[in-house]
Amino acid sequence: KDLVLSGLEIKVKLGPLWKDTLDELSGGQRSLAGLSLVLALLTYNPAPLYILDEVDAALDMSHTQNIGLVIKKNFRNAQFIIVSLKDGMFSNANVLFTTKFMNGISNVVRAENKKKD
Repeated sequence: KDLVLSGLEIKVKLGPLWKDTLDELSGGQRSLAGLSLVLALLTYNPAPLYILDEVDAALDMSHTQNIGLVIKKNFRNAQFIIVSLKDGMFSNANVLFTTKFMNGISNVVRAENKKKD
């Protein structure tokens, strides 16, 4: 069997229950499992810059907050550009930029993070 082309199989434990395939998971659970795997790989072979586009879209607020906190605490020497529509991610940001489309023009503005600790 060609290991390079065989793919990746993971088992996920949610509370006391093991899930054998990703088909058994909800969209949010799949996102959380995939994002957890990616973040684990990034700790093994870090890069200076990461770009994530709405990786929290299927997550509820508590999981979004937790992922933001994991990124903030475990990747202090890296820069993340994260596109998100959720406050749970914003509250963990060092710097925020907002975008607005008005009168046919896109505007990007640096905003203060009032929830920054």
